Amino acid sequence: MGGGEVAGGPSLCLLYLSIVWRMDKMIREVVGSRNYNVWMEMLRRLVPYGRTHRLSVVVASMLQVAHEITQEKEKSNAKARQLGIILESAYEQDDENGIRPLLKITEQLFKDAGVRLKRVNSRGQG
Repeated sequence: MGGGEVAGGPSLCLLYLSIVWRMDKMIREVVGSRNYNVWMEMLRRLVPYGRTHRLSVVVASMLQVAHEITQEKEKSNAKARQLGIILESAYEQDDENGIRPLLKITEQLFKDAGVRLKRVNSRGQG
């Protein structure tokens, strides 16, 4: 697969594009404001002084909880089904296209928390 193609053909690609477009609200609506607000507070407190390898585990845990919630809600909630598609696709894909929507969700978590996504080491290198 090259360029912007997504495994599964054009219809799956269009589904991804429509999902990514609304992603900024999707995860919050699926996991609930209470959970999401706790996650935002965690990121605000941990990111400024946190080590990347430790923060990655925190974010991965948030995504794991989101996946569990999508499985509980997917029968009755269209957004949960869409988020479930993204999360499961990322688990199943080997190429970058499979995880691209998941990366967008992760970027949105940092953006919503108001913290920098890009990290630098002690020498100021990215």
